[in-house]
Amino acid sequence: METPEDLFYTLDHEWANCKGKDIIIGITEYAQSQLGDVIFVEVPEIGTILKAGEVFGEIEAVKTVSELYSPISGEVIDVNEDLETNPELVNSDPYGTGWLIKIAPINMKDKEKLLDFKSYKNSIK
Repeated sequence: METPEDLFYTLDHEWANCKGKDIIIGITEYAQSQLGDVIFVEVPEIGTILKAGEVFGEIEAVKTVSELYSPISGEVIDVNEDLETNPELVNSDPYGTGWLIKIAPINMKDKEKLLDFKSYKNSIK
């Protein structure tokens, strides 16, 4: 299972790409594999303020519905509109075209609470 080494992770299986000034958020390959075929993704509207650890949406699969948790506090500045018509992108490319939202971070200290690659890999063993 692919787990990029340059991302940060939550125990709830969200990832955060913290390379630029904005943060891209999605779910991990492990999470999508546990969910099964994704059929619907609900994300917040642009302008919504998120707090780290709080629910920001839902992902529905054939098997179940799961809540999505924000890894970092921030304002939603973009959403992946392709997921409206192609939610299966979460399954086929969770770290690329299957990203969920982009936020402008409010508090980068939230990043200190996230898992690095090795810690996340150990948590899913």
